[in-house]
Amino acid sequence: MNDGTSDIAASIRDKAPLILVEIKKASSILLHCHPSPDPDSVGSALAMKLVLEKMGKSVTVIAGDSPIPDAFMHFPGAKDIIAKNYFEIDLAKFDLFIAQDSGGLSLISRKGPVIFPPNLYTIVIDHHATNSGYGKINLIEVSYPATAQVLADLFSVWGIALDEGVATNLFAGIYSDTGGLRYSSVTAHTYSVMADLAAHIHDISTLIRKMHSNTPGALRFQSIALKDIDVIGGKFALSIVPYSAISEYGFVEDEISAAMIASFMLSVPQWIASACGVEIEPGNFKISFRSSDEKLCDVSILAAALGGGGHKAASAARLSMSAEEAKKLVVAKAKELYNL
Repeated sequence: MNDGTSDIAASIRDKAPLILVEIKKASSILLHCHPSPDPDSVGSALAMKLVLEKMGKSVTVIAGDSPIPDAFMHFPGAKDIIAKNYFEIDLAKFDLFIAQDSGGLSLISRKGPVIFPPNLYTIVIDHHATNSGYGKINLIEVSYPATAQVLADLFSVWGIALDEGVATNLFAGIYSDTGGLRYSSVTAHTYSVMADLAAHIHDISTLIRKMHSNTPGALRFQSIALKDIDVIGGKFALSIVPYSAISEYGFVEDEISAAMIASFMLSVPQWIASACGVEIEPGNFKISFRSSDEKLCDVSILAAALGGGGHKAASAARLSMSAEEAKKLVVAKAKELYNL
């Protein structure tokens, strides 16, 4: 692992031995992916699974509420993920649950109230500032740009030797959650960690190329989402995709990437913040926010005002209303909060 151990957060150093104690006591461990999983969620779950199995543990990763996108199925170990959510498994079979990259209980499942049975010791590992700490042990390092980077440093403290599978999953998670190392939360230590991971991956260019792969359906969605962009105050770009478009073109979940659209719109230098909202089904609206200047436009404030959350540069929210209603609300809140 990386020799730059002095850059590892104190919280990771402090809690690493406590987490390891509980892992050693456990016989059967449960991991999960959050709803609409991204590479940080999937990569972190798979990296932890591979490390725990090296320790001789029985480990199960469940997909959670959403299927794992085909674009992530090349991640080492992805084919072993069980296509079940939290309420479809027998929790009595597990004695430890490690919830990763999930800022709240709703990120474990939105299909019902998440309650941990007495037999299930719960550890939370995350990097979201909105995480209140719902585990018995909570390792929440908000200065880190990705949960995968938290894990990279955690494994370093544990003295875990990297292999290609672990390194690939961690690299994918960090690369994705940093927008390809573009966000301001990226530090010199992040680059150091990424270099260490890259040294264990035999074909790094292919991995990165796959991170940017598309399908015909995804390209069509992108064309629809980018067709009509509203710009508020010359700084805030907004794309809205109503359910009528989703229904007309028959888009499936894997093809819909509001986060990608929001990130792409920031390629226009004058637009310092952006949002892409999608009415994924009638009255169910999901929106992703991005910012290229967190000091001028902290999008976590806007997301929180809409009942969501996330980071200053990348946040999200869900609204129970139509696309038209959601657009009016987002515009009004953006104008109010950012004086646009």
